[in-house]
Amino acid sequence: MKNTIITVSLLALVSSSKTMAQDAVSASAKGKKPNPTTLINNPIIKDKYTGDPAALVYKDKVYLYAGHDEAPNDFNFYKMNEWLVYSTSDMVHWQEHPVPLKVTDFAWAKADAWAAQVIERNGKFYWYITVEHETINGKAIGVAVSDSPTGPFKDALGKALVTNDMTTQTNISWDDIDPTVLINDDGQAYLFWGNTVCHYAKLKANMTELDGPIQTITLPNYTEAPWIHKHNNWYYLSYAYQFPEKIAYAMSKSINGPWEYKGILNELAGNSNTNHQAIIDFKGKSYFIYHNGATQPNGGSFRRSVCVDRLYYNKDGSMKRVIMTTEGITK
Repeated sequence: MKNTIITVSLLALVSSSKTMAQDAVSASAKGKKPNPTTLINNPIIKDKYTGDPAALVYKDKVYLYAGHDEAPNDFNFYKMNEWLVYSTSDMVHWQEHPVPLKVTDFAWAKADAWAAQVIERNGKFYWYITVEHETINGKAIGVAVSDSPTGPFKDALGKALVTNDMTTQTNISWDDIDPTVLINDDGQAYLFWGNTVCHYAKLKANMTELDGPIQTITLPNYTEAPWIHKHNNWYYLSYAYQFPEKIAYAMSKSINGPWEYKGILNELAGNSNTNHQAIIDFKGKSYFIYHNGATQPNGGSFRRSVCVDRLYYNKDGSMKRVIMTTEGITK
């Protein structure tokens, strides 16, 4: 009986192997390859909804900062009370850290933990954030500070750095959002921000005061989400383009311009009206960090998810269009 069972099992195995081989040959004959299980590394955070990513390269790690989308499934607007931080040494495995900053950490703010960015200077970490102001109508930009990239952070000023009454080019209450910061090679720091109008200004060395007038930059179909970075000898200003949002960019040899528009960098972020990017170099490779509404079953414009894909530069310094993938970063 035992021998009979072994014989039958072997026959079944041979038959199964033959069928699999025939299927592979058939697929090959049709110009197709048998599909292995697809790696799913995007979105990179799967247990929470995260949006508006920003990233900081510090020493041998990347620190990812994101807003926490907390809108319930039947609530079709942003509900965001805190920011989150994650870190990685390889762009594949991400470690979550305790919540480092909340809207309630700013006594002058009342709501909306919107887009933000952290930058390091002289061993201090400065977090430029967007919130709704308690007493001055509209969105405002604040700054928090910490001795660690993972926090905890505290309000560095006790008041807003930029308020809606300081910018009058457009008659909306949400034009002072989405701060991004770069410290230039000469040590001068710059703050860029804005919805509808792209604003920028110098920052004093203390990183908590504007140093001079607020200026504007004209860019085709500029909506919001500026990100300023430098690669080799070029400055890049990428931003959300039109609505629903794609990402476009401009290049310059100077952080003060003039800026040359270069075109679309990233297409519509699936299932999300907004697109928001961070661009970094890490261990000899370039990365494009963004959000979409891909997490199922309830992901969307107000329940977003952060993703990462590779970014490549052409010989002339221009950036190749970023291809959003399910696989994401695999190694």
